[in-house]
Amino acid sequence: MKNILLLGLILLGSLKINAQSPNYDDLKILYADANYEKLVKAAEKYTLKEETMSDPIPFIWLSKGLYKISMTNTTDEKFRNAYMDALSALANAMKKDKKANVLKDDPLSMEYITLFQNSLFDRLNAEYVGGNFIKVSTWAMKYQKITENVIGAKYLIGACKYVKKDKGGAMKDWKEADKLAENINLDSFSEADKNIFKLGILKSAESYVNLKQTDKGKTLLDKYADFFKEDEDFNTKYKELF
Repeated sequence: MKNILLLGLILLGSLKINAQSPNYDDLKILYADANYEKLVKAAEKYTLKEETMSDPIPFIWLSKGLYKISMTNTTDEKFRNAYMDALSALANAMKKDKKANVLKDDPLSMEYITLFQNSLFDRLNAEYVGGNFIKVSTWAMKYQKITENVIGAKYLIGACKYVKKDKGGAMKDWKEADKLAENINLDSFSEADKNIFKLGILKSAESYVNLKQTDKGKTLLDKYADFFKEDEDFNTKYKELF
């Protein structure tokens, strides 16, 4: 009787562990089969279950499914904001990972984070090239939710505020960015982190020049000149400004 009871407790403990840490094979299969709508439904169920709602992994799969759907021409009304929903799911995953700390050990998750960051940068950069700094600021604010390195977005948001005649708001964001710069490690930045950081400091330096604070703008760019010494865009803008 004792042996049966002991076996029952072991099995119960095993089931509990498995319930807490599933391998999500069903989600992997749906993704591999390109069955993205079912993937979204299945992943969403995991995000609502008490046993898995604190796990960042199902949120990653939810984001993956929504991102793939956003790349199609679907007319389904419930997926009309698929890209933004994918961004929210990814932001949730990264927020939950501050406690779980599992994403960095999952190459597929990190690969997807890089992919999505680059996709958001492409959207931001298109607006930057077009001079639509209201949308640039909007995308930069959203980018802060899916990166650990927000300094570039901070500089860029400050510059956008200056363009929109919000000098006080710009100074506040630049001050916050300068504070973050005290402990900056550019080698830890993703490709998108670096690209947004470059746009941020270039546009901020240009704003300082327009504010008749040329020395401040030059000091900002000089601080990172070695890091961007092979970057044609950076060097061209530097020469144009100074």
